[in-house]
Amino acid sequence: MPKNLRDHLAWLHSPAVRRFSAQLRPKGAALPPADAGVKEYVRTEAAGHLLMPGLPPRRTGQPRAADIIDRIPLGAPTHDVSDAAAIRDALQTICDRGDAVTLYTADATLGPQLARILAVDAAEPRFTLQLNDGVVLPPGRCTFVSRLESARCQFELTDDWTPLPGTVDLVPAPFPEHCQVLNRRSAARLETPLAGNYTASFVLFGTPFELQLYDVATGGIGMRCAPRDAPGLHTGRKLQRVRLELGETVVICDLEVRLSRRFRSFLLGEQMQIGCRFVNLSPQMQEEVDRAIKKMAMGRR
Repeated sequence: MPKNLRDHLAWLHSPAVRRFSAQLRPKGAALPPADAGVKEYVRTEAAGHLLMPGLPPRRTGQPRAADIIDRIPLGAPTHDVSDAAAIRDALQTICDRGDAVTLYTADATLGPQLARILAVDAAEPRFTLQLNDGVVLPPGRCTFVSRLESARCQFELTDDWTPLPGTVDLVPAPFPEHCQVLNRRSAARLETPLAGNYTASFVLFGTPFELQLYDVATGGIGMRCAPRDAPGLHTGRKLQRVRLELGETVVICDLEVRLSRRFRSFLLGEQMQIGCRFVNLSPQMQEEVDRAIKKMAMGRR
């Protein structure tokens, strides 16, 4: 089993599971040692579709024009990551999720190119790019840009970009010495507690809605529901006079939908994630939101 999945499924190597598996396995089929090392791995299609907490389905297929990510603007409030382990974790996360990587070469006439990270070497500081059909990288400097959870990750490398022998689209590359990270959110979000009432109630086109909140920030909120319960909640939609119940605090505010995407939950199945920002929130209501967030944070200590 690939190392990244084995880390998530450590219980598969427990003595009880190994004994049970041995009973089901045909005689003569030996089980490899639990501590067998993995030199290098590539996430397979079968492994990429496993559903479990913390490991969403891997995106498949070639990235499209809609997946192009702009470079981080000059002067943006970024922070640098130079720790080798942190860079490896970031590349592995991008690989596991199958997120698109936008490539900007020194030849500006080529425009942005698209690829995915196919594999990260388990021992050496190297990874393998899978280029879109027809993409050929000219030698020289190349800027890599991708999404990293709620942030944008960017780094530069210089190489001759020679594909692996026998391939035209698989290109090895070394780890960068450092990368820039630009957080998408201006304020950290705090997940709502399991206990308590945290909901958003509003009326849209005459239809009443009541959705569960899953996180709250000083600048907005996140909601989650089944896709059938989210008609019309598209990016850019304005929601007026929304009643937010933040535990014991009630806030009436306007919201704008900034993110609307589907994901699959291990327990709940297909879900919609809807991220909203506050619009014209009064100072009094902002104080109420800040007070509720502080109370939530205190309850986690």
